[in-house]
Amino acid sequence: MVEVTIDSIRVSLMSQHRVVILKDVDGDRYLPIWIGPCEADAITVTLQEVEVPRPLTHDLLKNVIADLGAEVEHIVISELKNEVFYARIVMEANGRHLEIDSRPSDALALAVRLRVPVYIEDAVMEKAAVQPEAEVEEEGAPAAAPGGADDKLDAFKDFLDTLDLDDLAGKDKPEN
Repeated sequence: MVEVTIDSIRVSLMSQHRVVILKDVDGDRYLPIWIGPCEADAITVTLQEVEVPRPLTHDLLKNVIADLGAEVEHIVISELKNEVFYARIVMEANGRHLEIDSRPSDALALAVRLRVPVYIEDAVMEKAAVQPEAEVEEEGAPAAAPGGADDKLDAFKDFLDTLDLDDLAGKDKPEN
């Protein structure tokens, strides 16, 4: 498994879709995952230490887990099937090891609240991670044939160029 951190959450200027960018802590690979605006806001609120007057859904989940005496060990982005990412919340509860199915966005929102590690299965990272263009060029990677995986990567890079890279602070604050 590859440990990652949340590098950023970006918003498309054209569609308002959100992408969470996860960065390999030991390398230069990034894993972009599309997430909903509510989940993006839930992650951003915690990362920016914004005070909310009442618990949000992920705060509620955190409180329930704690009140039940359970402990989240980590989360893992475990699979990529049909272009959909899957995650698990790995925890201990009353001496039992549990792995709870979750959407990655919800698992990430919980992970930032609990300050637990985030991991990506090696196979998922190998299949979906990207490297910054400058680093790929430095390695002298040859051009690929049209229609290959590099075309998909180029399309994704074109999309990333349309994203607002500025900090989201103050742009999309959740309503209470």
